[in-house]
Amino acid sequence: MRQIFLDTETTGLEHKLGHRIIEIAGVEMSDRRLTKRHFHRYLNPERDIDAGALSVHGISREFLLDKPHFADVAAEFLDFVRGAELVIHNAAFDVGFLNAELALLDMAPVDTVCHAVCDTLRMAKDLHPGKKNNLNALCDRYGVDNSRRTLHGALLDAEILAEVYLAMTRGQESLIIDLDDDNASRIEAARKIPAAGPCQAQRVRRASQEELAEHQRLLDAIHEASKGKCRWLQGDSGG
Repeated sequence: MRQIFLDTETTGLEHKLGHRIIEIAGVEMSDRRLTKRHFHRYLNPERDIDAGALSVHGISREFLLDKPHFADVAAEFLDFVRGAELVIHNAAFDVGFLNAELALLDMAPVDTVCHAVCDTLRMAKDLHPGKKNNLNALCDRYGVDNSRRTLHGALLDAEILAEVYLAMTRGQESLIIDLDDDNASRIEAARKIPAAGPCQAQRVRRASQEELAEHQRLLDAIHEASKGKCRWLQGDSGG
C-alpha cells in the first residue's frame, strides 16, 4: 500500500475567508516503509498572513514573495499523490484548503485523485478518548522525537506524523506474516499436498496395546501424585 503523509501551513484558519496555503509537504511510504521520496514547496499566497498563523509557523510574507503560486505546482503535486492514501492529522482542515486551491483552478477535489484519506486525529480520538491528541501529545505518548519542532513546518510535521502513525498502528504488524526463505518453502510445499476429497477415505492409526498400557501407567502415576485429583480419571464421574 502506498501512503502519502501530508501537511500544509496556511495564512489563516479559514479557507472560506480567502486564506491560502503557503507551504505543502508530503512524504511517501510504501508497505510501512518510508521511501525517501517527498514533495515540498513554499507558495506565494498573494495576501497577508494572520498574526496568529505567523506565530505558529513563522513563515513571513516577505519570505514567500519569490516563491511559486499554487497554480505553478498543482499538476506536480497531484501526480505525486495520485492513487495513494493520504494520511493527514485533522484531515478536514488540509483537505478543505487543498480543495479550495484546486477549485480556484477549476480542478477536481484532491480526494477524487487519491485512493482514500485517513484522518489520524480521528484515529487517535478513537484510541485515546478524552485525552489530548494533537501531534505533540501523540509524540509524547508514543515516544516519537519531536525536539526539532520548535515551530510548525509542513515537511517536518509530515515526517513526524509518519512516525506517529507507525507507532499508533504497530499492532497491525502482527497480522502481517514476514516470510523468510524457509517459511516460504514450507508454505509452498504445503500448497502442493492435495487436499482430501469429501469421499476420500482417511487412514486412522490406533494405539498399540503397549502404548495403551504405558498411557495407563502414566495416568496412575499422575493420579497418585495428585492424591486422586487426576482429571482424566474423573471423567466418568463428571469431574
